[in-house]
Amino acid sequence: MSLQGKVVLVTAAAHGIGKASALALARAGATVHATDIDEDALQVVRAQQSSITIHRMNVRDRNEIDAVVKGIGAVDILFNCAGYVQNGTVLQATEEDFDVAFDLNVKSMLRTVQAVLPGMLERGDGSIINVASVVSSLKGVINRCSYGTTKAAVIGLTKSIAADFVTQGIRCNAICPGTVQSPSLDQRLAATGDYDAAMKAFVARQPMGRLGTPDEIADLVVYLAGARYTTGSVYAIDGGMLI
Repeated sequence: MSLQGKVVLVTAAAHGIGKASALALARAGATVHATDIDEDALQVVRAQQSSITIHRMNVRDRNEIDAVVKGIGAVDILFNCAGYVQNGTVLQATEEDFDVAFDLNVKSMLRTVQAVLPGMLERGDGSIINVASVVSSLKGVINRCSYGTTKAAVIGLTKSIAADFVTQGIRCNAICPGTVQSPSLDQRLAATGDYDAAMKAFVARQPMGRLGTPDEIADLVVYLAGARYTTGSVYAIDGGMLI
């Protein structure tokens, strides 16, 4: 699919799904603006694809988001990839845990959408793609209370945006990955104290017998970036977790 002439803003673009998607969108012809707080890793992304413009941007800071969007100008496609996984049951979750999870997993998307949507509405065209998760309103998983709750909220946010602006040329869809190999997953597995055992447990819950790859998710991102007749949809890309 060609995205020639389209301007894309990607959050959490320094690693994992965000990085793979920024590179895939650039290969599809888009003008990509990759954002993250990890400036060193963003330099690596730009080294891999020199056409990508990089920006330090904290999705928890509205002023930073507004400044980056103002500098970019018109944004045709927004890929909201930033997110955070918290462990624990409802009995272990504190209000502070929920505040952090909602701020990073949900309110970050609120901020970026509010920054780019007015420009999309002026042009009568725009595509917004939000990363939710299979662990959301789609499926409960042990020890993921705040994470699953906030990712369910992302699905609700996505459908709300889609419903409000469907007649004005705006499309908004959610991607719900299963477990995907990424640096953040490696860190969480290592933090258990037994990386191999933790990895084995993650793979065991995947009916395909393996984890997903960031490039596999990026293929769906590119499709939705250019899809003209799709909005309000929730795409599970999960290796069969929901079978």
